[in-house]
Amino acid sequence: MLAIRMQRTGRKGHAMYRMVVQDARRTPTSGKIVAYLGSYDPHSKQATINKDKAGFYLEHGAQPSPRAVVILKSEQVKLPKWVADVKQIQRSVRNPEKRRSTAPAKPVVETPSEEVAPVAEESQSEAGSTEAPAEAEEVKTEEATPAEA
Repeated sequence: MLAIRMQRTGRKGHAMYRMVVQDARRTPTSGKIVAYLGSYDPHSKQATINKDKAGFYLEHGAQPSPRAVVILKSEQVKLPKWVADVKQIQRSVRNPEKRRSTAPAKPVVETPSEEVAPVAEESQSEAGSTEAPAEAEEVKTEEATPAEA
């Protein structure tokens, strides 16, 4: 039985594929092919397929792989009725709670402007004179003692 499948070529990290007709019992890397139908570049999504040859082998019973079916459809090659239609697989995420995109938004901690302003005032008073903070502390302690009594 014949199979229409993709044969990987190209350098490491930059795949290119040939669409070949091959005996189904052989591996795509064996090199023994019946016919060369065209090529496919997955990086630019360009396919060059000989439609006449592909149609001939499909009419005579060559079984296309699922990936070959998708490429042949995109090139408008007429597929026989017996060719199984490739259905999109419903994919799911194993642990959606671990994904950043589905995680709930973290509350943003904002510092009120009131807390920021006194810190700036204290730094200015410390820079102005060293006696001012000491006087302020003495006044506070004197006020605290009569209120307690």
